[in-house]
Amino acid sequence: MAEQAQVTSVEAIESFRAGLILFLSKVRPTLEEVSDEVLRLQSWLQNDQRRRWESELRRRVRQLEEAKQELFNATLSRLEQATALQHMAVQRAQRAVREAEDKLDTLKKWERALEDRTAPLVKQLEEFHGFLTVDMGKAVTQLVQIVKALDAYAKAGGPAGGEARP
Repeated sequence: MAEQAQVTSVEAIESFRAGLILFLSKVRPTLEEVSDEVLRLQSWLQNDQRRRWESELRRRVRQLEEAKQELFNATLSRLEQATALQHMAVQRAQRAVREAEDKLDTLKKWERALEDRTAPLVKQLEEFHGFLTVDMGKAVTQLVQIVKALDAYAKAGGPAGGEARP
């Protein structure tokens, strides 16, 4: 024959259930906020920053082409002082283009690194969120059923007509 349950307080189970519900109501939004932050960061890198530096690179390439054209024109007109200034302008524009290219390369590395580092953690976060939503939701329901069963048991008078402890 099965052993008897030694339930001393149905209120303790109710209190635990209420605490669990409170915990779930606080932790779910926090997990969703963390997931949203990761997505926002990925979007910022992949869209905003990439678009910004690709646009900046195009602008700097145009400036380089203009500087080269001015150098070419100065060379044709044989103005030596102007040619030196144009050489400096071309070198400055070339440095600016290299800087923008370096920024884009760095951005691509960050995108890959972010994806590599966050993907496993985001997966764990999603699994934990699923556990909290599904399994803990079932646990709350199960606790309600347990309390109802214990209340019905207590009202029925417990085993062999004896008094059950509330």
